[in-house]
Amino acid sequence: MRLILTLLLALSLPAFAQHDHGAHKPAAAQAAPLSDGMIKKIDKGAGEVVIQHGQLDSIGMPPMTMAFGVADQSWLNKLKAGDKIRFAAEMKGGNAIVSRYEMVK
Repeated sequence: MRLILTLLLALSLPAFAQHDHGAHKPAAAQAAPLSDGMIKKIDKGAGEVVIQHGQLDSIGMPPMTMAFGVADQSWLNKLKAGDKIRFAAEMKGGNAIVSRYEMVK
């Protein structure tokens, strides 16, 4: 029995070791596909970014323009209206958030 538990623990460790820019992210956030989007507005007071986006299969959202929370508030100082990004979205506490993003060149 101990051998089985030890093996299960050893096999699960790589999932905990994943990193994205030094921050720990849940495995679901790592696996969420990136979708295209364009930043329309940054609302630092509300801690949100408004994104015009395509289909978001990860949260069952059709194409639209909507506000998202962000996993890291410092992103609100890095993004600006007009930026094109690829981003992953997830639901957290009933709210859609951007869990990771990358700039489109």
